[in-house]
Amino acid sequence: MANFQKLTPRATDYSKWYNELVVKADLAEQSAVRGCMVIKPYGYAIWETIQAELDRRFKEKGVKNAYFPLLIPKSFLSREAEHVEGFAKECAVVTHHRLMNDPEGKGVVVDPNARLEEELIIRPTSETIIWSTYKNWISSYRDLPILCNQWCNVMRWEMRTRLFLRTAEFLWQEGHTAHATKEEAENYAATMLDVYADFAEKVMAIPVVKGVKSPNERFAGALNTYSIEAMMQDGKALQAGTSHFLGQNFAKSFDVQFLTNENKYEYVWATSWGVSTRLMGALIMTHSDDNGLVLPPNLAPIQVVIVPIFKKQDQLDALMEKLNPLADELKKLGIRVQVDASDKATPGFKFAEYELKGVPLRLAMGGRDLENGTIELARRDTMTKETVSFDNIVETIQNLLKEIQDNIYQKALDFRIANTREVNTWEEFKEEIKKPGFLLCHWDGTAETEEKIKAETKATIRCIPFEGDKTPGKCIYTGKPSAQRVIFAIAY
Repeated sequence: MANFQKLTPRATDYSKWYNELVVKADLAEQSAVRGCMVIKPYGYAIWETIQAELDRRFKEKGVKNAYFPLLIPKSFLSREAEHVEGFAKECAVVTHHRLMNDPEGKGVVVDPNARLEEELIIRPTSETIIWSTYKNWISSYRDLPILCNQWCNVMRWEMRTRLFLRTAEFLWQEGHTAHATKEEAENYAATMLDVYADFAEKVMAIPVVKGVKSPNERFAGALNTYSIEAMMQDGKALQAGTSHFLGQNFAKSFDVQFLTNENKYEYVWATSWGVSTRLMGALIMTHSDDNGLVLPPNLAPIQVVIVPIFKKQDQLDALMEKLNPLADELKKLGIRVQVDASDKATPGFKFAEYELKGVPLRLAMGGRDLENGTIELARRDTMTKETVSFDNIVETIQNLLKEIQDNIYQKALDFRIANTREVNTWEEFKEEIKKPGFLLCHWDGTAETEEKIKAETKATIRCIPFEGDKTPGKCIYTGKPSAQRVIFAIAY
């Protein structure tokens, strides 16, 4: 049962509002394992919709799902120096394979005689184990391309955790592809970024900026990392998805070569790409309000909830003669609908629960509505209600769901536009970065300058946008030439 104690207003404490909302809306809670979370059924239902929508898009691009081991030999991570350096501080290590009862009766202890010959790493990501496998799969150009994805969990030993945004264990998908040419791999990495952007905007109603990461923000072991960046309601940036062009780094590390159609051996070209349950955090922080979740219809586990209002059983029976056929018709159209005819809670309590859980459209019908041939519609995005004719109600619902989806997206886009500013001097930057939003600035392209800006302001380059102002200028920090403006922001 949902907790209806009022949420801390966003304007009072945005972080506290977020933490309360995740728990009170029954999305997730802390677990007994430090840094790990329990995703509750309602939260997991949202994740299942994310999975289904993305999985369909992946398969349209020729991707097939597979599964690779959770445990990675430590020696594998040593084969790609930059990669291991990027993850070394976050790795959980398995050293023994057996427990035993303590001889002194103090419970279960690790058997000291069961130490592994080689330690195993709980996967922080799977490039190494997958490329060791691809060596067995690839010998000729006829074996390429390989387009694989896996839905799984990973572990990165985070010290400071927040539900969905940063946890030691999280769920994600990771795609890993192998190609015969550099151009094909680069194009595929760009294609998958487009898939993520399309999903974020059309399903999650989150407007995103596509771009390439700076070298400092690049994935460990990649030649280029492409990302989609979103703005949360507090003005901070959140990286919502990444696609990496890995070049031949992992193929060389694991000696994955193929015979070309010219009978020459060459190393394979690679990509990897992924999104995680961090998207749940993005969803919450982009759309929700002080009353609870606001879910876009294309993603909501329950798109429409129907609540009959009754005092006696005969009243309920009469209402359900109208409402059950309506629910059946909506289901046939693929609309996710729930009828709540239980007598365990008052209508007001039910309304509050579905409002907290972000159900896009709520329908209520009582005895008077039945007599008048009307029904009440309540929109979660605008918190408005209206009484409409029951005639053509199915068409009305279809139109409203589309309107709600579009409205939620437009509201987020308008917010991002209103909080994106051009900055041209260092003094101006230091003041503007204290305010919410994205700053469009010139940067001289060096890692040294980026590190100095981050050290002084905590701001990072979120991406070098594919679209935007390409006019050359001068770096805000050094005054040296700059090819184009980049996005600086404070990020999650």
